[in-house]
Amino acid sequence: MGALFALIIVVFILLTLFGANAGNAFVVFIRSLAEPLALFFPGLFDLNNNTLELVLNYGLAAVFWLVVSGFVARLVSRY
Repeated sequence: MGALFALIIVVFILLTLFGANAGNAFVVFIRSLAEPLALFFPGLFDLNNNTLELVLNYGLAAVFWLVVSGFVARLVSRY
């Protein structure tokens, strides 16, 4: 599940980096999924470069989900 959350966030990052139309229904849908999944990470780093800020903050959220899901998977597999 964490890998799916990370994938959604990465897709949002890529759509933003490549300049996808922000009014497109698919982009709006992905953004509506990615924003809550990013938890407290958006706004963590306040940089002058908005693109770098988005990549850093949302990228950290994606890494967070991968680490947490890996930790939970190892914990569950032990029992």
